[in-house]
Amino acid sequence: MRTRPTLSWSNPGPSLPRASTLTDVVPIVAEGGVLVLSGAGLSTESGIPDYRGEGGSLRKHTPMTYDEFTTSQAGRQRYWARSHVGWRTIARAHPNAGHHAVTRLAGKLSGVITQNVDGLHQAAGSPDVVELHGGLDRVICLDCKLLSPRIDLDRRLREANPDFAATTTEINPDGDVFLPEETVKDFVVVPCAECGGMLKPDVVFFGENVPRPRVEQCYELVDNARSLLVLGSSLTVMSGLRFVRRAATSGIPVVIINRGETRGDPHASLRVDLPLGKSLTELAEVVVG
Repeated sequence: MRTRPTLSWSNPGPSLPRASTLTDVVPIVAEGGVLVLSGAGLSTESGIPDYRGEGGSLRKHTPMTYDEFTTSQAGRQRYWARSHVGWRTIARAHPNAGHHAVTRLAGKLSGVITQNVDGLHQAAGSPDVVELHGGLDRVICLDCKLLSPRIDLDRRLREANPDFAATTTEINPDGDVFLPEETVKDFVVVPCAECGGMLKPDVVFFGENVPRPRVEQCYELVDNARSLLVLGSSLTVMSGLRFVRRAATSGIPVVIINRGETRGDPHASLRVDLPLGKSLTELAEVVVG
């Protein structure tokens, strides 16, 4: 049975007081050694909605799960048809002011971990970004494990579906869109060009585990950081929350800039409720000029 991912959580204690200025954030970032953990909220100003914010896509969209993708041919057909349309929007998206501000702060950062799969940190010039959930710009064969560029698959899918002309104005953070069943029922899914196996975007689906070496790499980044700066993540799922908990347990200050409460608030030193693009731009101007 396909289940909906978690939309929200119950805060077991009093809410963390929220700040409306960057006054207390500036000295923490200026000290350096800051590890950034970013979420979908950072990309909303690039036209990609988040999952759980106001109007978040999970309220009307159930993301593909790993089990359905690997066990259901119809599920794969539906996913690839919808993702084929969505990928074009993701590929056209540009980094926003928040992404560029993170790049400007690179000299103060010890690393960037992103929960996003849109590649916008890299497009803005941030070096050595750890993509916790993978990237939509790559495709992996589940049989031979070959990695290939998404642009190559896009070309093959267009060739296999010359009359497929679906469009949409709504995109989800995972690159999926909504299309009617009658639109996707004849979509042709292509196999791995190398071995004929099953292709999957190189992203972590709901119900799938983040590869352990990647998790350990992120733990090491947390352990070596002076502070953890969370940007645009509700931290609802454990994949990101565990790093906040790790930092807090180690006595590393956790600063969260997000619109609304997060599941990580009980572990944070400070939460700032401000629009990310504007606030991060101001932060970069103050810290690095």
